[in-house]
Amino acid sequence: MTNQNHGGGSAPVDPHSDDLSTTYSAGRNWLITLPIAALLLLAILFGTSAFIHGQLLSLGGDIWQNYNMLRVDMAEPACDPDMDIDARVAQSQSSASAAPDEDSLFDAGPSDPKALRRSLEAQRGQCRESYERYEYNQQTTSTSTLRAYRSLELGMGRINQMGQGVQAYILVLLIMLGGFIALALNEQIALRMPKSRLDYRVSAGAQVAANLAMAVSGFVWLRLDSGGDFGLNLTWLVGFLALAAVAAYRFFKVPATATPGGSILRAQLAIPLYCWLALVSLLYFFISEGYIAGPAIQLTKMIRFADLYTGIGLYVWVGMMLKHTRIAELLFGVFRSWEMRPEFIVIIVVIASAWPTAYTGASGIFVLAIGAVIYQELRIAGTYRQLAVASTAMSGSMGVVLNPCLMVVIIAALNRQVTTDQLYGWGLYVFALTALLFTAFVYMTRKSRPHLATPDDALPATRRALGPIIPYVVIGVVVVLIYAKLLGQSFNEFSAPVILPLMMIALLGYDRWRARRLYDKAIYAADRGQAKAPDHEPAGFWNALRASTADTSMLLGALLMLMVLSIVFGGVMERSGIMELFPENLGSVWYATSILVVMLVIIGMIMEPYGAIILVSATLAPLAYDNGINPVHFWMIVLVAFELGYLSPPVALNQLLTRQVIGDAEIQAAKAEVANDPSFWRRHEAMLLPITVMGSSLLLVAFIPLIFMKLF
Repeated sequence: MTNQNHGGGSAPVDPHSDDLSTTYSAGRNWLITLPIAALLLLAILFGTSAFIHGQLLSLGGDIWQNYNMLRVDMAEPACDPDMDIDARVAQSQSSASAAPDEDSLFDAGPSDPKALRRSLEAQRGQCRESYERYEYNQQTTSTSTLRAYRSLELGMGRINQMGQGVQAYILVLLIMLGGFIALALNEQIALRMPKSRLDYRVSAGAQVAANLAMAVSGFVWLRLDSGGDFGLNLTWLVGFLALAAVAAYRFFKVPATATPGGSILRAQLAIPLYCWLALVSLLYFFISEGYIAGPAIQLTKMIRFADLYTGIGLYVWVGMMLKHTRIAELLFGVFRSWEMRPEFIVIIVVIASAWPTAYTGASGIFVLAIGAVIYQELRIAGTYRQLAVASTAMSGSMGVVLNPCLMVVIIAALNRQVTTDQLYGWGLYVFALTALLFTAFVYMTRKSRPHLATPDDALPATRRALGPIIPYVVIGVVVVLIYAKLLGQSFNEFSAPVILPLMMIALLGYDRWRARRLYDKAIYAADRGQAKAPDHEPAGFWNALRASTADTSMLLGALLMLMVLSIVFGGVMERSGIMELFPENLGSVWYATSILVVMLVIIGMIMEPYGAIILVSATLAPLAYDNGINPVHFWMIVLVAFELGYLSPPVALNQLLTRQVIGDAEIQAAKAEVANDPSFWRRHEAMLLPITVMGSSLLLVAFIPLIFMKLF
């Protein structure tokens, strides 16, 4: 991760140095961090309130019988518990015989006294039960203990209800504030970073056009959607107008570091990807359909999954906080104690990254959250840049098939033909295959011979390396146990976005305290002439937290803006009928599989994963089922094909996200490092290794099951 000028490719900031206190201490950076931090903390508060409220309801039921009846003060029943049934029966009979209505078609004559008596007795019994409940309610709720507990539970319930109501607003504000920051600091995701003055102006001009067009669509939808959420629609409109205004400012205010001149063709590569998606989508809706409100309407799909997209922000925040701790450094110290060669550390790191990816829900999110840490530590371990970039880009690609990845949950929710158990079960085999292929390719292309230290040498060093890690593990376990035992919420894919940020805040606090203690000891030893004085003073907790939030703001804005327009573009794909151009019967399952593999890779190149799953479920999935492809087999193909798409040119989203987190300077340095290497593989290893691994995996996953079906 680079310093403030990320786009300029400056040197990475040492997360343990005092640079953070100067880089992020200016008052304007509080304006960056505070709104985003407030929104993320609100998301955690509302998520935790749901767990607390559920636990309070359960605990109340354990303490007081019929607690649900005691949550409110009951009104006194209006019925008569001492009703004189004999008098009521006699009165009814006399009234019926005294005034018969001979002209009424519905007059059945005097009622049956026995039936009337049974009815009145049932009414009196129900009335007496109502009074018993009322008296129990009055007697029990008169205690101060219950009233205090009830106030706490109802208050938490109101917070939970409020959270459900404002969750969409939190997401939209995260998108707009993050997009504002990413645009202002030239951090949007594009095929190449802007360098010349022309690059910056073309990029800014495209963003003015895209955001103004989205604002026009939002304005039309605001007028049409009379029964919808006016406040939310207005927030979208104001947000797009603000982004257009910032882009207009950037058009005239070019950074001083920009080089003069530039090529118009190269400048087009600096246009953010979300602008290209906007251009295609807006041309279709505005010109082809004449449906001005169409793009804004597509955004309602994102709102339906507001909790998932808000979770992305929380995961990125976790990753940025992790970058500002020594946790990764300590973990890699265990590997260094065995004197592993860099290539084999790469294998361990990439395979181990699969499980945290399953919790983040998508490989791109994992790269954005943890990529900077992985790259930094791989470089410290001696990994050459091309391999470090390749490993960072595909660090999350193996985990999307593992339990409890949310992509699989969404697939099962949208497709009755498959279950999560089936997908996770076969996902383990796909993961094992991909891990085996990655290990094989890294081993075959390694630069060094395999080597491990002897156990006699390594085990003492390993024990020393594990010692400092234990407090971090204890803190993490304590946080998880608090949620599990006190709030009744286990650590899973739904609770992880809420639990992990709080865990990382606690770990960051301990880490900064520990770093200060070690620094003070080092200064004391240096004063006594026993050691060299440390080069940097460690950043404090608040500076590290503020730096983490500032990094999160920029990265999250860039990613969420791409996701917003990806969803709009998905609406174009769905409404245009492009997917329906394929014949329902493709001739054979082999031909159908081949066509679908190509289509799925292309979709993976241009769309974010959640929107792509929604699109494929509605269009390509029925086509696959009708052509004899097993539903579980089809969705395994989908997940692997998407990952290949995210790693493949011309877009290569995960590669772009890798550049986003490590800085363009490192990418250029990686290219310069092998510019004169005669090997084509070495010169392009950062791109070729992930494509080769995932491409081989896709071919095997797609066609090996068909071969088995043919043979057996």
